[in-house]
Amino acid sequence: MDENWSNYIQSLLPAKEKWVAELEKTAIEERIPIMDTESLHFLLQLIRMKEPKNILEIGTAIGYSALRMAAASPGSHIVTIEKDENRYVQAKENVERLQKNEQIEIIPGDALEIMESLAKEKRLFDVIFIDAAKGKYRQFFQLATPILAPKGIIISDNVLFRGFVLEGAAVPARYKNLVNKLKQYNEWVMSHPSFHTSILPIGDGVAVSQHIEREEGIET
Repeated sequence: MDENWSNYIQSLLPAKEKWVAELEKTAIEERIPIMDTESLHFLLQLIRMKEPKNILEIGTAIGYSALRMAAASPGSHIVTIEKDENRYVQAKENVERLQKNEQIEIIPGDALEIMESLAKEKRLFDVIFIDAAKGKYRQFFQLATPILAPKGIIISDNVLFRGFVLEGAAVPARYKNLVNKLKQYNEWVMSHPSFHTSILPIGDGVAVSQHIEREEGIET
């Protein structure tokens, strides 16, 4: 998004609560990636409209987005998965400090393995938010499908990845493999026969996918 538009939109947003500003400050100081402002507010608006009973987040980091979702939707139960041990500890401390540990369940470990376990447990989620290893988005999405509740949505963040997915973009060598995987993911998810998907140029790019309902029920 153009910087002028971004600044204008941010100027319209309400003042941040103290705990939000503190978490953002920590993320900046420790160089921990969190959702950008525009993408986050879009996500929260979707959640308010959807009123999900259960949310699954892939990639907790320090718990910033999980806590923002919890505040936006107090009736939702949030399960969030974090592979990095240090970030898991930070997230757990933040959730407990803000007294959200009954609403937010943090699971440490590899998301691919944990999602398989959730499927075996037959747990279903109304919203699944993917914001972890970008090169594994297709795997995350495929494992998300069996645990997606009827009329559920899958949200993927950073799908435009700094604009590097655009044709002709000058991609730094260290990002070329990742960008190729994201391009392949975007093409795959947009043409998926069982989902309607829209990619929105908000923040770093957000994809919203909803399962196509058939007369005989939801396909997997």
